[in-house]
Amino acid sequence: MALHISRTHWQALLAELEEARCQRHLVTYRSLIERLQLPTPAMITLTAALEHLMALDARQGSPLRSALVVSQGASRLPRPGFFECAQRVGRFNGQVDGIAAAAWHASEVTRVFEYTYPPND
Repeated sequence: MALHISRTHWQALLAELEEARCQRHLVTYRSLIERLQLPTPAMITLTAALEHLMALDARQGSPLRSALVVSQGASRLPRPGFFECAQRVGRFNGQVDGIAAAAWHASEVTRVFEYTYPPND
């Protein structure tokens, strides 16, 4: 997926994820779209940005900050595309839904909460 996000939106996304990390809470796709005021097609833009960030984090050996973004549904898990991307970057190996995915996600969220990311990433 091609990345089409302005530098301003990119920096705002990183700031929102850092705030969520510091406060040790998850954010929904919808709330990020609203807070960042992403232009249409907002979900495609957000997905591309989160996948790009996932690739950057994986390359640096850092926990995947994109794990902090979840669906509003009862599962409170990211969409299946998150797990597919995590597979592509070599961080997750398994079914993109079910208990294994939920357990891996919970572990990755804990790693994100405990990690300190370098500034201006």
